[in-house]
Amino acid sequence: MERAEAYGFSGAMSGSFLLSCLLFAAVSRRQRGPYMDEVFHVPQAQAYCQGRFLQWDPMITTLPGLYLLSVGVVKPAAWLLGWTGSVVCSVGMLRFINLLFSAGNFYLLYLLLFKIHQKNKAVSGFQRILSALTLAMFPTLYFFTFLYYTDPGSAFFTLFSYLMCLYGNHKTSALLGFCGFMFRQTNIVWTVFCAGNVVAEKLNEAWKIELQKKRDEKISSRKGSFSDLTRVLQFLVEYLLSPKNLVTLTALTWPYIILVSLFFVFVFVNGGIVVGDRSSHEACLHFPQLFYFLSFAVFFSFPHLLTPAKIRKFLLSLRKHPVQYSLITAISLFLIWKFTYVHKYLLADNRHYTFYVWRKVFQRHELVKYLLVPFYIFAGWSFADTLKSKSIFWILMYFVCLLAVTVPQKLLEFRYFILPFLIYRVNIPFLSLYRQLLELAFYILVNAVTFYLFLNRTFQWENSDEVQRFMW
Repeated sequence: MERAEAYGFSGAMSGSFLLSCLLFAAVSRRQRGPYMDEVFHVPQAQAYCQGRFLQWDPMITTLPGLYLLSVGVVKPAAWLLGWTGSVVCSVGMLRFINLLFSAGNFYLLYLLLFKIHQKNKAVSGFQRILSALTLAMFPTLYFFTFLYYTDPGSAFFTLFSYLMCLYGNHKTSALLGFCGFMFRQTNIVWTVFCAGNVVAEKLNEAWKIELQKKRDEKISSRKGSFSDLTRVLQFLVEYLLSPKNLVTLTALTWPYIILVSLFFVFVFVNGGIVVGDRSSHEACLHFPQLFYFLSFAVFFSFPHLLTPAKIRKFLLSLRKHPVQYSLITAISLFLIWKFTYVHKYLLADNRHYTFYVWRKVFQRHELVKYLLVPFYIFAGWSFADTLKSKSIFWILMYFVCLLAVTVPQKLLEFRYFILPFLIYRVNIPFLSLYRQLLELAFYILVNAVTFYLFLNRTFQWENSDEVQRFMW
């Protein structure tokens, strides 16, 4: 990092942290007590603070990583600063943990952008800082910086694990992946993703050698036609069936293999992935979740995905491959018809944005969910098109992980899309400065509206005296 870039990054990080502190104070003044899922998380953390480590709220579905780390931070801080009484492990103190995670996420996003795009000399230090600042303010994640939720910590350990993987520190990466797993069990998918990065790199090297042997066959590892994909899949099967290759890959990825094995042991002993209340978190094959994620990605990355050039390129592709797109359309319609699920929380809780998205869009008419298929196909094509700079093996690996982390979820919840979106976003090429500024301005606008609604547009339910607030 050059000196000017270091100063710029320090200024951006300090400024954003100061702004976050001011916003944190505003949220803490308006909402002093636990809100939403905090009514489970806060008492559990306070029980740990008091040394009651065997106490567990059966309504909590995640492992105790957040509470253990909170005690590990707050208790030493209280001892050093002489805090006593209700200040220690208060709601505000516990929420502040996520403010620290938010600052850490800013730094990690910058380091990831630097590492992934270091060969692109056209990218300036200012663009890297601007992009890191934008992603640090990603609305769905940034909002939960100010509440005691698992999301900021989950993102921190997963991004840190990915960074260590890219630098080849796989034992450290697996250890950080374990920390991420302790925050949210589905983060094990991103441990598989890190292992997949190693495998994809080796596969790409072998594929290039294979192409050199067949120079007369004009095959590219980055083309998107179905014939090329068939050849790639055939090569993939042949490569992975070789005992020698399997031994090599195992030697490279053994820390991740150990962690994934421990995960399966946990699932066997626990009787499932979810701890605590499982009645509201049943796994199912909810394939439209992929379509919802793609729509989510287009909304938050419209400067990248929704451009006139992209639309023209998509229409050209549509004209060239009508049979393929007809088949994709038929499959999409079938998946929506047979595998659409509506969780009871989605219909009942009018505090979440998803409630209004579902009511205002999907519940307008039975046919709406089918009429959106052309948009889903465009979103999927545009999403994949922005990843064309990556190898075909990386893309396949990412989409497998994306399916694994979204499809089993019955509940439409935007928080589940945070990590797949961030990992996608740090891997796509940089835009022009104008489009980067547009993206940042859009995030600031969405955050401003969200916090205004949360702080000022409160309401009450008929059967409750508690103040209700709009949120992600």
